[in-house]
Parts: sequence; C-alpha cells; structure tokens
Amino acid sequence: MTAPRRLSPDDPCLQDVLDLIQRSFAFMEGRIDPPSSMHRLSLAALQDQCRNGEIWVIGTPPAACMFLTPRPDCLYLGKLAADAPHRGTGLARALVELAAARARALGLPVLRLQSRIELTENHAAFARMGFRKTGETAHPGFARPTSVTMERAVPDSRAQD
Repeated sequence: MTAPRRLSPDDPCLQDVLDLIQRSFAFMEGRIDPPSSMHRLSLAALQDQCRNGEIWVIGTPPAACMFLTPRPDCLYLGKLAADAPHRGTGLARALVELAAARARALGLPVLRLQSRIELTENHAAFARMGFRKTGETAHPGFARPTSVTMERAVPDSRAQD
C-alpha cells in the first residue's frame, strides 16, 4: 500500500474519495437518526475541505481516507473510512497515527472525533486506538444524545525528548 498523501482541491481522486465514503458509510443507513452527513457531501464540499482543512488518503485509488480540521483547541478527525476489502489491515490506525503527528506539528494537544451513538462497534474501535469518551451531543431537534465525542491526547513531541 502506498504512503498516505494529502490531497489538494484539484486532485482528480476527490471523486474516488467521495465514492469511498459513500460505500463505507452505507451500513449506517437505517441504523442512525438523523441520517449521516455524508448525504450532503459533494465534490465541492471535498474541495472546500482541502482548502480549509486536510484530506488524507492511502492507496490509488484510495483504500482509506480521513478529513482533518484544525480548531483552536484540537484537531478534529472526520470521515475516517476504509474500503471493505482493506478493513482490518491497519489503514485506519495508520491514518489516526498520522492525525496525531499532524496535531503535534500544528501544536494542538488533542485529537477529537464524533461517532454516532448507535455505532458502538466504532466506539470500541476508536477506544482501541487510544480515544476515550468525553461527552455526548444531540443534533438540532433531538432531545436525546445522537453522537458520542471521543478524544485522544497528543503528547508534545518536545516533552518526549
């Protein structure tokens, strides 16, 4: 498998990334409420993500991807996906480790993500990668929690010298 690479807004494989996310998130259909935000994703939205944050992929065509968005207090990790034939091969873990390295480089102390409350198998997978639950949130119009917030501390590389 190829090394992870960061995509630019004009990268021709952005459509492949959109297709990968749609395939990888399809299992959520009927399991989560409200429906996944992946239904609102478009090529233009991916181009905006490249401009305002980062999209990283592994493979050509992409076998795995993730979105990274710097925030004042964290690096937000979103749309982590691995294509079905590549699940269980360590691609998601490699991308999470890359996210930790990017957070460190940006001087951000925490990786943060959200996972839908119903997707307990995803919560367990993220816990195995060092994330811990730090809260729950509700989408607008919902009186019950719809998402779990998870975080992973990013040790300062200077502290490890």
